[in-house]
Amino acid sequence: MLKTIPTLIAEIRKNIQTTSAHDAYLSAKKEKSLFIDVREAQEVATSPVINSVNIPRGILEMNIGSCTTDEDQRIYLHCATGGRASLAAEQLNRLGYKNVWAIICQHNDVCSAQEKS
Repeated sequence: MLKTIPTLIAEIRKNIQTTSAHDAYLSAKKEKSLFIDVREAQEVATSPVINSVNIPRGILEMNIGSCTTDEDQRIYLHCATGGRASLAAEQLNRLGYKNVWAIICQHNDVCSAQEKS
């Protein structure tokens, strides 16, 4: 039986670290953190998140090394709703990154939390 995307993401979230945008930006004040926007370039062009690196979900595994090769680097992933961020977190964990967090909220919440930080 095929899984729906919401079912797959729910399963993935049981095995990854998740957080809200507010908590991510609070934590980033205390610990050096890397924010990665895994949305497509055209989405980012329409509504960018300041101080986030854009690496689209489809090429994240190939390009993450240009941002960090530190397996303990705190990495926050965000997208439009948290789905792609969850998928990306799973993949970075599989690559060996140990401090990866998926921000699971709407894009507007990420922008708002970033502006307030």
